[in-house]
Amino acid sequence: MLYITLFFTAFISATLLPSSSEVLMGGMIMQGNTNLWLIWFAATLGNVLGSCVNYWLGTQALRFKDKKWFPVSEKGLKKAQQQFNKYGVYSLLFAWLPIVGDPLTVIGGVFKVRFTTFLVLVTLGKGLRYLAVIALAVGLFVPVEG
Repeated sequence: MLYITLFFTAFISATLLPSSSEVLMGGMIMQGNTNLWLIWFAATLGNVLGSCVNYWLGTQALRFKDKKWFPVSEKGLKKAQQQFNKYGVYSLLFAWLPIVGDPLTVIGGVFKVRFTTFLVLVTLGKGLRYLAVIALAVGLFVPVEG
């Protein structure tokens, strides 16, 4: 059940809604009796699928760009396109970063990055991040016998 909770927490964390899957992961590791690979898999899968929701939202966003309530001006869109082009599609490797990561996945959808490319880059970045979080948590919370 905890793995499913972690999956949904990681999913929510990847959307524009606030959540922190890393805290739950740390708690699960502290408790012991958890499979670290299942923790990694549940968190990575949930987080990547949440990013896919952001991507899809991005693909739909430009339908509304001519509406008054649309939050980004035409000038702002052009600036975002230039920035995205400057740093390239590989910036999606940093989709795990706080604050900028979630919008990056939306921008990937807005600018129609090929979905398979999006999926590979985002999965790689997020998978490595969760691996690092687990390694850090194990180092901090699991007692070393000696």
